[in-house]
Amino acid sequence: MPDASKAPGPVRLGVNIDHVATIRNARGGLHPDPVRAAHMAEEAGADGITAHLREDRRHIGDNDINRLVEELRLPLNLEMAATEEMLAIALRHAPRACCIVPEKREERTTEGGLDVAAGHAHLKPYVAKLADAGVRVSLFIEPDPVQVAVAEALGAAVVELHTGRYVEHVFAGETEAAERELDRLRSAAAEGAARGLEIHAGHGLTYDTVKPVAAIPQVVELNIGHFLIGEAIFRGLKDAVSTMRGLIAEAREGAAA
Repeated sequence: MPDASKAPGPVRLGVNIDHVATIRNARGGLHPDPVRAAHMAEEAGADGITAHLREDRRHIGDNDINRLVEELRLPLNLEMAATEEMLAIALRHAPRACCIVPEKREERTTEGGLDVAAGHAHLKPYVAKLADAGVRVSLFIEPDPVQVAVAEALGAAVVELHTGRYVEHVFAGETEAAERELDRLRSAAAEGAARGLEIHAGHGLTYDTVKPVAAIPQVVELNIGHFLIGEAIFRGLKDAVSTMRGLIAEAREGAAA
């Protein structure tokens, strides 16, 4: 079990490259190349690469996953829905990690976390088959103690806490609501770590919102994508990633002081 007396260690940064593919697919063709973005993110200090292969292939495609598996030196975190098609792809490639996320055809991006309490019977065989193949299984959930407990019961190694509501409150100027959501994230992170789960977090994080989440001592990885790809348009991907990396490190150093 985690030792609560130890100072928090560094936080890994996983860079989600989905929206490089979104830009490519808007016109078709080969450019910009999300795999090239993955290599640049590595050069800038990323600790891992995240890619979400959706059922409708709206951004990342099958060939992107093939190339990432072949070319990456960093760990690949494959985000996927709990479907037989995605399970077969994950088992074929056996990435370092798979994060099971909710997926709706009509949504622009992932909206909220999995309801693992309601869907545990459906999710259980997916978690088991991935784990049996040596894949670290993560469940993308709301920061809720019931969801955390069920994630543990399902046998997941990791939970990724949904930070989207916290970010929305910050940008709406809803300070008290943002602090309440941060408290939920802190409580869920502590609960998960006490249960032996590795704690990740992500969704919507920006330069202005990342530090309070990075300061949560049980969080060991943040996965950030859309904001970094947007910033890359103005400042370049390497600078965007390295700036985020620096803010995460500052937050962690402050938490350890």
